[in-house]
Formats: sequence, C-alpha cells, structure tokens
Amino acid sequence: MTRVDFYLLPVAEENGKSIAVCKLVHKAYRLGHRVYILAPTREHAADLDQLLWTFAAGSFIPHKIYSEPLDPQVPVLVGHEPPPAAFTDVLIPLTTDVPECFTRFARVAELVAPTEIERAAARERFRFYRERGHDVQTHNL
Repeated sequence: MTRVDFYLLPVAEENGKSIAVCKLVHKAYRLGHRVYILAPTREHAADLDQLLWTFAAGSFIPHKIYSEPLDPQVPVLVGHEPPPAAFTDVLIPLTTDVPECFTRFARVAELVAPTEIERAAARERFRFYRERGHDVQTHNL
C-alpha cells in the first residue's frame, strides 16, 4: 500500500515550495529512488526543470522533462502528464487533485505551502488518502 507523506512548509517564500521540492528530490535521488514530479502545467514543469539544475551549489540531480521515448537511465522526471509505468518509487504531485496513478507508487510526497487555500486543498487530499486506508504521515518542515 502507498505511503503518503505531507510536508508542511513553515513560511510562504517566493519559490519556497519549488525549492522544497528540489531538496526532497535530491534526498530521494541520493537514496536511490526514481522520482516523478507531476507539475500542474507545462510551464511549471519547465521552471522546475531549470531549478533542479541551479537550486543549490554542488548538488547534481540527473533529470529531464518527461517525453517519449523514455530514457531508462534517468532517475528523475518532471512532467505535467501522467507518469510512465517505469516510475513507481516516489511521486511528488504538485496538482490540487489526487492523481489517479498514485497507488502504483511506493511513496507519495505532498508539499503544502502555508496559505489557507493550499492547506484546505491538502486537508481534502489527506482525507482522501486516509479514507482509502493509506499510511498518511504529516511532517512540519
């Protein structure tokens, strides 16, 4: 069964959520996981693609924008459409709704900015996961 972790960001900062995504991806990559970041739009995916190269000096996360054909060696993909079947380790959805594909992943990492709109949407997703019997944890960053 999929484990779901909600990471609550402490303060609203410009690019704060995107930086937190990069840090989380960096940690998952170092642990040997394959990660799919599900962005809400093509533009958001492109912005994350650029940020993953530059968010921290000395960090290196091999990644690319999701497109066909899929390079089987790439450990991190950023996309705005459903992930390829080969990715089943970690899903980071940045969409407001729960992605239909989430059950195929071992872990889902939900990052939540400290705005009331984001927190309200996150509470709905939290309930959705819990009502379906998933192990749901909350972490204050």
